Amino acid sequence: MKYLDTSLSAEERAEDLLSRMTLEEKVAQLDIFRGVEFTTIPHKIHNCSLDENAEPDYERLEKILGNTGIGFMHDAYTTPTVFNKYQKFIMSKSRFSIPCIFTGEALHGISWPGAMVFPVPLCLAASFNRDIVNRTGKAIAAETRSIGIHEILAPNLDVAREPRWGRVEETFGEDTYLCSEMGYQIITGEQQDGDFTRDDVVLTEPKHYCVHGIAENGINCANARAGKREVEQCYLPVFEKAIVEAGANNVMACYNAVDSEVVISSKYYLTDILRGRYGMKGYVRADWGSIERLVEAHRTAANHIDALRDVINAGMDVQGCCTYTNEFRQTTIVNHVKNGEISQKRIDDAAFSVLRLKFMLGLFENPYADEEKYKSVIRCDNHKALALESARQGMTLIENNGILPLKDVKKIALIGPSSARQRIGGYSSIPFGYEIKSVYEELKEALGEEVEIYQNPGCGIPKGIQAIKAEDGQHHLVEVSDEEDESGTVEDAVAAAEKSDVIIFVGGDNTFTSGEGHDRSDLRLPGRQRELILELAKTGKPLVIVLENGRSIDLSAECEVADAILLAWFGGEFGAKAIVETLLGKNNPAGRLPVSFPADSNRIPCYYTRLPNFFDDMFEGSRAARYPFGFGLSYTKFEYSDLCVEKTGVTDFKVRVNVKNIGDVDGDEVVQLYVNDVVSSVITPLKVLQGFERIYLKQGETKTVEFALGFNSFRLLNKDFEWVVEDGDFEIMLGASSEDIRLKETVNIKAN
Repeated sequence: MKYLDTSLSAEERAEDLLSRMTLEEKVAQLDIFRGVEFTTIPHKIHNCSLDENAEPDYERLEKILGNTGIGFMHDAYTTPTVFNKYQKFIMSKSRFSIPCIFTGEALHGISWPGAMVFPVPLCLAASFNRDIVNRTGKAIAAETRSIGIHEILAPNLDVAREPRWGRVEETFGEDTYLCSEMGYQIITGEQQDGDFTRDDVVLTEPKHYCVHGIAENGINCANARAGKREVEQCYLPVFEKAIVEAGANNVMACYNAVDSEVVISSKYYLTDILRGRYGMKGYVRADWGSIERLVEAHRTAANHIDALRDVINAGMDVQGCCTYTNEFRQTTIVNHVKNGEISQKRIDDAAFSVLRLKFMLGLFENPYADEEKYKSVIRCDNHKALALESARQGMTLIENNGILPLKDVKKIALIGPSSARQRIGGYSSIPFGYEIKSVYEELKEALGEEVEIYQNPGCGIPKGIQAIKAEDGQHHLVEVSDEEDESGTVEDAVAAAEKSDVIIFVGGDNTFTSGEGHDRSDLRLPGRQRELILELAKTGKPLVIVLENGRSIDLSAECEVADAILLAWFGGEFGAKAIVETLLGKNNPAGRLPVSFPADSNRIPCYYTRLPNFFDDMFEGSRAARYPFGFGLSYTKFEYSDLCVEKTGVTDFKVRVNVKNIGDVDGDEVVQLYVNDVVSSVITPLKVLQGFERIYLKQGETKTVEFALGFNSFRLLNKDFEWVVEDGDFEIMLGASSEDIRLKETVNIKAN
């Protein structure tokens, strides 16, 4: 049988196997089940994981497998030994012993309890370091594949321009170019050279194709009010680079509608663009519960039977876990084919895309994972060192009057709801078998007995939907508490501050105030944190604010009283250590904002690529960001000089600039290149990022940074919806942020 011939290509083998399968067997390959629902022993601390001694619930599992097998298993994070038991049984229920693809979440580390917790993508984006993102991708893939999972539902390539939206932390920020570059790096890290038979490589599934980060009112899954030109210019390029250049085979479609067209049932988005324009060869997956929304939210389908028909005909291939039973899904699709409402070819194409990747993964030859290797891969020393370095590189200093780095301090008041509790962000592993150190623990270890540290939480972070509460003028559908820790009060914290030389406040978000489904209408620090900070400021002591956050924050009051503000984001397992190193000067911060911070909660949107307008002020003041995209301070200073722009083709340029460290300490600078199309036939932003490089400079050292610009650096979508470079002047700007342009030169292009 040709499908067993390893000398043939994955495509040839898939075609042969497909020709031998029944309709029911093909449809089963498009289906998925949650492993945790079919096990004897769930994991004791994670409701999507299995105990290492678990067995499949064979009797219940046989009912959904029948004699057709199944395509995928999700939500079964466990050891290779347990995965192998599932694989063996699944294959036994298929005439052709077709193996299963095990799928998992691995946004910043595989979600298996005990795995490495890397910084969230927003923190990685703040590093503006392609290499650190690529290496993080390699580490995530190695840990994921070592336990037996073949595919990850990541990365999140949404361009996040709605700061109220809870999932900003999962993204690489607000800028199309930055998201594209970081998406490319993490995908090529996780997939490396595309040899999926390797035991350290996984299939990626970029999400949420294609406009999910500008949800109306910031509400998760809400519709995106974006026109065709904005979609083409701002959102599709990120997925294009992921598929065409980085080699992603699959995508997960978004829940929402774009300009009233529901993406999951859109032939234009799923077939014409993905397959036709980008040549994507893999499958489109429906996100969890997204198909039901056609009936229950969007009202574009009369019932769930019609909804399944509509999404498959549009180009959706693979089911995501949802409320439909496996029997309903498979029976409904089979009936649609028999009734002529879904073509046999549509099912064949979808099943082929699944089988092809199973052959590419080498699962027919090696369906089982090594049952011992993971023990030397999970949280290995190299991964721990990488997680720490990633957290260091994401540290973003946005205020500093000279108080940092701390020196000659004998008494520290360490205040705030996160001062003794490290926040790691959502969609992460759960620490199991080890503990994550807090800022309090790391600070005590770093300073020893010579420095007194008075720690007090002072307040909590909102948690739990209980009842409407008002704190600092904010009405929450929550109680204000910080998990079980309610030991501190504002008064206690102020008393501790009175005894200190300096106050370090550590707060921000938790997994209730930031994350999927946790959207906000107010960007102020949740709960009583602002009140606490303002009371601490009244002591007159120097005040340093450290924030572990997953989105932009309204710091309109805090910036008036703080001597320094350090954004640590959700820094993963070693986030606290990176914070302490930065506070003490052992790490010179060079993170830059991947999202703009608004002047206050009401002055949004504030992303830097807003289209220009004659009026830019409101009654309350400018709508400009308080802290703009690309901004970040250092413990040293840098000087830019000798900008040279050399034309090498009609639309090609080489750009060189010298950067010198003129400060007192070594450090990194993030050199950013922006382009402005001075006069254009359609409105364009005043500047758009088209290049960045993070460089290390010793004190007094000068380096030359080079950039290459081409057609894509200057293009726009004209009135005829054609990608063109129009004749005219373009400003090439070099600087330290989108609002800190140091040098610029105008070039003239005649492309037509």
